[in-house]
Amino acid sequence: MGTALVTGASSGLGLEFAWQLAAARHDLVLVARRGPVLEEIAEELRQAAGVRVEVLPADLAQRDGVDAVAERLRSPEAPVGLLVNNAGFGLGQGFVGGDLAREEEALDVLVRAVLVLSHAAAPAMVARGHGAILNVSSVASHTLMGTYAAHKAWVRSFTEALAAELRTTPVTATVLMPGLVRTGFHAASGLKAETWPEFGWLRAEDVVTAALAAVRRGDVLCTPSLMYKTANAALRLAPRWLVRSATGPGLSARAILDRSPHDQRHPPRPPRSPGA
Repeated sequence: MGTALVTGASSGLGLEFAWQLAAARHDLVLVARRGPVLEEIAEELRQAAGVRVEVLPADLAQRDGVDAVAERLRSPEAPVGLLVNNAGFGLGQGFVGGDLAREEEALDVLVRAVLVLSHAAAPAMVARGHGAILNVSSVASHTLMGTYAAHKAWVRSFTEALAAELRTTPVTATVLMPGLVRTGFHAASGLKAETWPEFGWLRAEDVVTAALAAVRRGDVLCTPSLMYKTANAALRLAPRWLVRSATGPGLSARAILDRSPHDQRHPPRPPRSPGA
């Protein structure tokens, strides 16, 4: 089985990707900022699935962190067959009057890291004659909820363009478009989960299962829910004035907590048994 590199692997969808890939007998390279947490997860995965797990602590908001992961992706001695660009966080602030440094940090993690790591992985995969890139975007990419939505729109457009460029090669690019998912993402981003209705939430297990199935099929777009497929279609077809009115920054502003989280890029790790 091939090796998969997952960014943002210490929690949320990234952690679920790691478990499902390990269950499918993929060796893993886990990337996140928190080295000790990654080491704990790696040992659980080794014991439960019997796969090789490499830990690569890196802050993707920093150039040296991105460069370290890019160098790992280029390694001919230990090739990576699947890159999962999952790392990300919500800003928990409006743009006007918000902290500019935080905006730049989000741009680095959500956009620049995806660009640099895809640029490192794709040529190496093409040269080997196989490989896949999975970039995590969001249904929010069709909305106008501030810079997070803009970053995710870039990821969607970029991945579609990358897939078109790779179409004559054995390498594929897939973009995942989840909606609301039950992880620690919203709490860590300083957002009130109760702003959105209960029926709109998806399970992380189901989202990751759909995403990996789409990668295996070579699909370019993956929206893992009929509800969100319908929402995507409606947002694409609706007049832009209506999209601005219904999904503009006012929607996300209602979800922003009054307090500022201590560290919005440290989502809580969900409980998981070693044998899961």
